[in-house]
Amino acid sequence: MVRLKEVVEAEEGEVYDIELEADLLEANRRLAEKNRELLQRYDVKAIDIMGAIGSGKTSLIEKMVQALTGKYRIAAFKGDLTTTIDAERIERHGAKTVTITTGKECHLDANLVGKALQRLDLKEIDLLLIENVGNLICPAEFPLGADQRAVVVSVTEGPYMVIKHPFIFIDADVVAINKMDLADAMGVDMKKLASDVKRTNPKAKVALTNCRSGEGVKEVIDALQL
Repeated sequence: MVRLKEVVEAEEGEVYDIELEADLLEANRRLAEKNRELLQRYDVKAIDIMGAIGSGKTSLIEKMVQALTGKYRIAAFKGDLTTTIDAERIERHGAKTVTITTGKECHLDANLVGKALQRLDLKEIDLLLIENVGNLICPAEFPLGADQRAVVVSVTEGPYMVIKHPFIFIDADVVAINKMDLADAMGVDMKKLASDVKRTNPKAKVALTNCRSGEGVKEVIDALQL
């Protein structure tokens, strides 16, 4: 019989993290509301797309831009620590793209998104796709003012990513379980991952995808009612 090591758990109010202080989160929430009001004023739909590094967020956005160009005038924000590599990938498909570099920060916040909105002529777009910084933890705490939130999780992250990082899924409207072509090789049961999502958030819509090939992207678009 294997004995588990003792687990040390923080009690309520015991975790000290200046980034997550209540006043900072409240300030972000107010700025997010202003972003939402601005987007609604111009009738722009906005989607906050979150997920870990390498999960397939950029590939999903590329395929969405390809599929939706003609129906929507599309812009994209690409959150990254330093580079514009992924932004250039999105822009080559015709979407107006703004790079948001966060330096050391592991997420976008409503203030940065508000500044990026000033770079757009909102009269000229109908749909804004916001790719958050690759992280399964921090972005969940910082709404940006988007209409919907989507999470991309890949089978290469292992079979326990949903149950180990539940908070990002709790408020998700849509979850794309990506890299379905690698599921067998990774020994990951995609149906089990989908079940974990539904247990965490029964309201979330789940799509199984291969964002490289485009398989399942239509299901994501339909789930987002685009």
